[in-house]
Amino acid sequence: MKTIKEIYLYREMIFSLVRRDLKGRYKGSVLGFMWTFINPLLQLGVYTMVFSVILKNPIEDYYMHLFVALIPWIFFSTSLSGGSKCIWSQKELVKKIYFPREVLPISYVTSQFVNMLLSLLVVFAVLIVSGKGVNLLALLYLPVIMVIEYILALSVTLISSAITVYLRDVEYILSIVVLAWQFLTPVMYSESAVPDSLMTVFNLNPMTPVIIAYRDILYYKRVPNMSTLIHAMILGVVLTGAGFLVFNKLKRHFAEEL
Repeated sequence: MKTIKEIYLYREMIFSLVRRDLKGRYKGSVLGFMWTFINPLLQLGVYTMVFSVILKNPIEDYYMHLFVALIPWIFFSTSLSGGSKCIWSQKELVKKIYFPREVLPISYVTSQFVNMLLSLLVVFAVLIVSGKGVNLLALLYLPVIMVIEYILALSVTLISSAITVYLRDVEYILSIVVLAWQFLTPVMYSESAVPDSLMTVFNLNPMTPVIIAYRDILYYKRVPNMSTLIHAMILGVVLTGAGFLVFNKLKRHFAEEL
């Protein structure tokens, strides 16, 4: 509770870092912030060409089946890989002034989360323009699963950013881990394709219920199964506890290591 209160007192610093990251992301480019919308549209065009024309997948409208899962996955993977160096990249700030070190991973994950929200606008636009539409009742569950994913992303970012301070190789190892993690998560395929013998191990992946819930809401236009949401919540709570414990233990010597 002490840590949470302290983070709350530094909320203006978090907002400032988030604004700086969002403004600086496309600084110097001609189109600037418009790339937030152009990137997912370009990806949608590529997936439509590849999976609807060249590699004809049997799943109906496979490009949307993939796209509604890919956007949240990009948020999670970017938080994990990029967030691992969020403390190291701010080492001068860490060494010079005092503030709760949790502020850095929180601000980084939050900026990625805002970027995902903007990208989801493209998803909704495509769903409406294509005539597929949305289920308003199912959409009521979207904020719930988004909060759960945010917590999961923050948890793994807390752990990876803290360990990277002591072991820089983690940053490079994570690029491989993230790639493998994507193939172990039902982003590019349906969970029904996983053999029953592997489902127990498959469900240990904290991103599995999250991606399934996103796809239920946006692609199948149905209310996600409550067992899926409970599964995601339990994994989120466990990882959050582990994330803050690891970070709290390691942050004491950040300044010396940096």
